[in-house]
Amino acid sequence: MNDSNAAQRVIQDLRARVRDSSPGTRLPSVRELTVAHQASPVTVSEAIRHLVAQGLVEARPGRGTFVAARPEPPHAPDLSWQTVALGPRRFGESEMQALLALPPAGAIPLTGGYLDADLQPAAALGAALARVARQPAAWQRGPAEGREDLRDWFARAAGGGLRARDLVICPGGQAALSSALRALAAPGDTLLVESPTYLGALAAARASGLHVVPVPADRDGVLPDQLAAAFARTGARLFYCQPLFANPTGASLAEHRRAAVMAAVRANGAFLIEDDYARDLVIDADVPPPLAAGDPDGHVVYLRSLTKSAAPGLRIAAIGARGPAGSRLRAARLLDDFFVAGPLQQAALEFVTGPAWGRHLRALRRDLKVRRDALLTALHRHLPDLVPPVIPRGGLHLWARLPDGTDDTGLATAAAAEGVVVFPGRPWFAAEPPAAHLRLTYAAAPPDLMDEAVRRLARAFRH
Repeated sequence: MNDSNAAQRVIQDLRARVRDSSPGTRLPSVRELTVAHQASPVTVSEAIRHLVAQGLVEARPGRGTFVAARPEPPHAPDLSWQTVALGPRRFGESEMQALLALPPAGAIPLTGGYLDADLQPAAALGAALARVARQPAAWQRGPAEGREDLRDWFARAAGGGLRARDLVICPGGQAALSSALRALAAPGDTLLVESPTYLGALAAARASGLHVVPVPADRDGVLPDQLAAAFARTGARLFYCQPLFANPTGASLAEHRRAAVMAAVRANGAFLIEDDYARDLVIDADVPPPLAAGDPDGHVVYLRSLTKSAAPGLRIAAIGARGPAGSRLRAARLLDDFFVAGPLQQAALEFVTGPAWGRHLRALRRDLKVRRDALLTALHRHLPDLVPPVIPRGGLHLWARLPDGTDDTGLATAAAAEGVVVFPGRPWFAAEPPAAHLRLTYAAAPPDLMDEAVRRLARAFRH
């Protein structure tokens, strides 16, 4: 006799009895089931244990087997109380989630803050990390402020205005920026920003309880006279600035404005947070040194990340300042997460100090140019009104002004329905936007898809 078949007969018999009986009903004994199904006692006992495990029957030693009590239907959780307990949502949360969302399958991304996988030096990074991972010392705790040799590399890359001891290693630029805002300002203080500016900076500032005041900017960066007026009107002591290929506009602070901007900062006893995220994203420009390189008196707080120029998984950045401001930055980072993982720091150091770094930057410069030009060609062909008047010579984005009366959010929704993902311009403004814009990213999709992406965007305009 096949024990497996016999066990199935017993299970089916008991299932039918359980279905037709109320909880607590006594089921046939092992002896009775053995006779009824011509099965061995071992087979019958195994079948009963199977149903006990499923919660259908209950075995009571010395008394027999009974139909188990049926569980109560699951109670639908009521989480509505959390709305009252948490209060209103923070500014920028939903926008940041949308900004970091992965594109749906089949969609062409013209948005994003990181390099397309084809542009990332994944092989070189993987090789560096594999070498480091085999070294036991890499897994030990290092200095809380980060490896000195890595901090020294960031200091030299900043033009010599900072020293290794002025810097602290952070897990990415966003973490560094959030820490800086908390360390250098108190809730209720004012932060001046270029208008428009990086969405993540606006979100971090509002999360820190800061009052954000926009300062007008144009193709040559922030307007120095408007910056001085904003300092005078608000009493602010903190200005967030992207002097090189600003996100989202792609504008760079012009040479003739750099001295005036720094003069306004110094005259008001303020700090300028220099977000130098795009220094490695040059396409066809000769870039000036960071503002930090010419700042002997410690007004510039310098931030640079490797994440944008290498890969999203390389969460390595550095932020630093001279004097007490640097001490406060290091203390804030210690409270946030103690230190950055040692293997990742050492792998980053091996990568940027080896030949692979130079090769990557040269290839990246060529590839970004191809992609930027492919997007511009597609815009000229299908949506010429969206071609920016000034073409950024680095960075990752084009800032396209939309025709008057266009709803940028509605257009982004319509574009998604057509299979192309773009990001509306409204969230990049700290106050009312003067006009509707789209931020179009050319680093997130291959050049041979740019024409199709803009075709889809053009169809969205017609809806």
